[in-house]
Amino acid sequence: QFDLVESGGGLVQPGGSLRLSCAATGYTLPFYSIGWFRLAPGKEREGVSCIDNRDGSTFYANSVKGRFTISRDSAKNTMYLQMNSLQPEDTAVYYCAVDESATTCEAQKYAYWGQGTQVTVSS
Repeated sequence: QFDLVESGGGLVQPGGSLRLSCAATGYTLPFYSIGWFRLAPGKEREGVSCIDNRDGSTFYANSVKGRFTISRDSAKNTMYLQMNSLQPEDTAVYYCAVDESATTCEAQKYAYWGQGTQVTVSS
């Protein structure tokens, strides 16, 4: 069975923090490039942050640099997105994704997706 299950979304005030988790079943995360993407109403799906499995390099969208941190725990086979200093423009459905060969943080490069978790930033 192959599955990616996100959790950790919710409602947070501007300036607050959330940590998203993505538990993988059937995928051994160290063997995959991993990424977090988001989809806001009226916008295209955006690559937020990714780790390229070839060399461990990380990518962050300019809009989240310095605020978000991507990580993975091999022992738990789980990936995370720590989100700090959240702003209303971060409101979106956040998805985790993995792919064996993705080298850029583009949604079309990732084959396997979670179901998404809603993040709402509002006072």
